[in-house]
Amino acid sequence: MAEIVGGFLVPHDPLVFALPDAAPQAASESVHNAFATVARRIGELDATTAIIVGCDHYILFGPGCLPPMLIGIGDVEGSIERIPGLHRGVIANNEPLAGHILKYGWNNGVDWAVAKAISVDHSIGIPYQLCVQPNRGVHTIPVYLNCGVEPMISLSRARSVGLAMRQAILEWPRQERVVFIGSGGISHWVGAAESGRVNEAFDLQILALIENADLDALVALDDAYISANGGNGAAEIRNFICAMAGVNPNQGKTIAYEPVPEWITGLGFCELLAA
Repeated sequence: MAEIVGGFLVPHDPLVFALPDAAPQAASESVHNAFATVARRIGELDATTAIIVGCDHYILFGPGCLPPMLIGIGDVEGSIERIPGLHRGVIANNEPLAGHILKYGWNNGVDWAVAKAISVDHSIGIPYQLCVQPNRGVHTIPVYLNCGVEPMISLSRARSVGLAMRQAILEWPRQERVVFIGSGGISHWVGAAESGRVNEAFDLQILALIENADLDALVALDDAYISANGGNGAAEIRNFICAMAGVNPNQGKTIAYEPVPEWITGLGFCELLAA
């Protein structure tokens, strides 16, 4: 039977690759060590599949089609952007499990959009390259939530998507060890006058809620509050919520937190300890 063995919340800041020398050395080392810690923990959990929950940045989907939630069930490759150090190549999907999650969702209120072939962006590509790829043989199922471009799905909907994926996995009859990775923020202002601002107090508030596994409190946050205190980029908290709902942790453990204005983001790393 399939098991959900853990989960992680990580940033996907492309400036970690594009401007590697911009950040203070201590912060840069902390961030890279945190990614390495997540990779090591995925290996220690003997994971066989990682579900990475990311969000489009108007890179894959434009105004003609903004799917609220999408799952890749076939060929996967990427990252699609040309960012120094971020490689492009084939990403091994777990197609049978992805198809099962899709069908379960369609039968239980999740109107998935479907990609039979997809080139992922950095929100999937960075966690894959730094956390999953070092563990050979671990497959990756890409999931996108629309939390980067209005109109976005609600925080409660992000939770319901995670819960549906969780139940689908638990009903999967084959042997599988699954980890969730929620990819995003925390505080950052994208393309705004405040770009470069990091709100450490807001970030620590979010991390405290994660450490307490207080999913209800995260879902109850008001979008206006999130935007005012965490910037438009903090809407990526939806990815955290989705992954947390998938794991159902009894607690979270902060691996590292670095507020890095030079990389325009508060970068937080957490492990979700499975209940």
